[in-house]
Amino acid sequence: MKKITFAQAISEALAEEMRRDDKVVLLGLEQGPGGAAFGATEGLYKEFGDARIFDTPIAEYGYTGISVGAAATGLRPVCEIQFNDWMTIASDQLINQAAFMRYMYGGKIQVPLVIRTNCGGYRSTAAQHSKMMESWFAFIPGLKVVHPSTPMDAKGLLKSAIRDNNPVVMFEHKQLYSTVGEVSEDPDFLVPIGKCDVKRPGKDVTIITYSYVTHFALQAAENLAKQGIDVEVVDLRTIKPLDIEGILASVRKTGRVLCLQETWLTCSVMSEVAAIIAENAMDALKTPLVRLGAKECPNPYNAKLEHYMLPSVESITEAVEKLVR
Repeated sequence: MKKITFAQAISEALAEEMRRDDKVVLLGLEQGPGGAAFGATEGLYKEFGDARIFDTPIAEYGYTGISVGAAATGLRPVCEIQFNDWMTIASDQLINQAAFMRYMYGGKIQVPLVIRTNCGGYRSTAAQHSKMMESWFAFIPGLKVVHPSTPMDAKGLLKSAIRDNNPVVMFEHKQLYSTVGEVSEDPDFLVPIGKCDVKRPGKDVTIITYSYVTHFALQAAENLAKQGIDVEVVDLRTIKPLDIEGILASVRKTGRVLCLQETWLTCSVMSEVAAIIAENAMDALKTPLVRLGAKECPNPYNAKLEHYMLPSVESITEAVEKLVR
């Protein structure tokens, strides 16, 4: 094990998979010698050059389409859409093409495509650079969606995504790139797609969450422990497919559930998680489950307003306290 940043973990995963398989190629903005957005592709161009790394213009529809075609014809492209807010531009290529091609061709082709994109608020980057759009793409059959919260999970999930023969969208929260954590040095280390992780065991309350606010949940759990409230924190890691067995095991263990996400709750990941719990473990609940997410408005530029809009350690703590009263 070694300690590196979330961004370095992504860079390592890309380098290891490119060395392992010469069909892995990178496309996107600032992938070439002058770039490396958020440091996640730092140094790769120097090693692999322009035969494997393609620095594209700001044309998400075009280079995503190229990536879909490349995946369908034998390569394993990793396509970076620099902000997930711009995935709306490329959504036709992902939703109407990549997600359905294997089905529409009767299984005769595969689409081993990875879309990397960053997301999230808490940076005062305003409405057009702060969204969390994972639920949009988790809705679509044929797409897998992963959302790591630690460097270890980022590396392991990205490597699994690259080796998968189906299109996978990996969301990376901007606030996580500089975070540091332990990462395996094994070049074959993988985190399986579709498995959640108990980041903190507990017996009184379950917080089900993912991405950046997982760290808020862990901090709130430490604060609540001082009050004698033992909180279990379950990190989904994969949004599609969800680890239903892992979710239900924790719910049945504690009987009290907070479904936590950063973004809006309407038609969301935590709406789906809540429905799964209601359908399969209603009898295990000691109190009605609670959902916590963003207020239903665009992300403000003003930092104080954004803090008011988004979940915080304080609001998580308060929600858990109400569950155990």
